[in-house]
Amino acid sequence: MNKSMAAGIGIGVAAAMGIAAVASNLDAFSGPQYAQVVNATPITETVKTPRQECRDVTVTHRRPVQDEHQIAGSVLGAVAGGVLGHQFGGGRGRDVATVAGALAGGYAGNRTQSSLQENDTYTTTKQRCSTVYDKSQKTLGYDVTYKIGDQQGKVRMDRQPGSQIPLDRNGQLILNDSNRT
Repeated sequence: MNKSMAAGIGIGVAAAMGIAAVASNLDAFSGPQYAQVVNATPITETVKTPRQECRDVTVTHRRPVQDEHQIAGSVLGAVAGGVLGHQFGGGRGRDVATVAGALAGGYAGNRTQSSLQENDTYTTTKQRCSTVYDKSQKTLGYDVTYKIGDQQGKVRMDRQPGSQIPLDRNGQLILNDSNRT
């Protein structure tokens, strides 16, 4: 046997022993590779989002009045009432009928003009807007109850974990994607 062959056999034996030692160390953590999820409760908050809601409404306006005290109606009514009253009676009775007709005609003219002014309207359409709030639920995370063997624990996670949570080589939970193997 030459020296190179003996050296090769020695190196091969050493390598085989090293691989066997590493393999036996890998079996040192022979616990579970996953924690079983028992329960995952979502943590939510209500979010209110404002928006404008508009609708068209009909608005009735009164036209501007030029004779607020209905003087024209009162005067015209008094004249017409006086003329009509003057047609009745004679002498002093005619004078009383004329005055009574003028008073009644003045009052009737005043009320008639007032009614006409009140009903002198026009309509327009205006847009009325108000702020309303739409409500929605936002999930902030999950309160997760898990089990490793007979041990139970709780952890808060930012995502839905599924049915299992992976464990690292030390038996600790891997909670984010960057640590997963």
